[in-house]
Amino acid sequence: MLSFFVRRKLHAMSKHYGYDVSYLDRMLTKSPRAFFKFARLMAASSHREVVPIEASFAAKITGAMAEDCGPCAQLCVNMALEAGMPKDQVEAVVRRDVRAMTAETALGFGFADAIVRRSDDQDLRREAVRTRWGDKGVVDLAMALQMGRLFPMMKLALGYARECRRVSVDGHTIDVVKQAA
Repeated sequence: MLSFFVRRKLHAMSKHYGYDVSYLDRMLTKSPRAFFKFARLMAASSHREVVPIEASFAAKITGAMAEDCGPCAQLCVNMALEAGMPKDQVEAVVRRDVRAMTAETALGFGFADAIVRRSDDQDLRREAVRTRWGDKGVVDLAMALQMGRLFPMMKLALGYARECRRVSVDGHTIDVVKQAA
């Protein structure tokens, strides 16, 4: 009975965001225990205590784009817009155009990008976040970054990441700049 209601919710999400949830549906069918454990992470993906929306979604989009070539990154973009992140800031993150970012967006993006790339300046980026928003800010951005990465990796591991597509922001297709490995 619970699975019936969960499937309805998944399919409503799929319709609302134009996102393929078949990997989650399959997980629910084949291993309900695993699905319901994983579902707790869906709630965790919305964690944000002290950082602004722009910083949080900059980290989340950066994480998704590091692991994905389209649908999951698009989902993060759509959720960012729905949460109120300004369109120009979403576009700046997708394009990796730090000059076009506000200070908050750039701080979230810079932290996430440094962690994803394991760059030498990750400690400096972390300290900049800590200086601005404290330890809770570091936790907020770490959660956003890793939750942005988790779903595309689960989708890939289950064999459902077969589609690459360009990311669009509010109907405007953006040339995605992939990070250097």
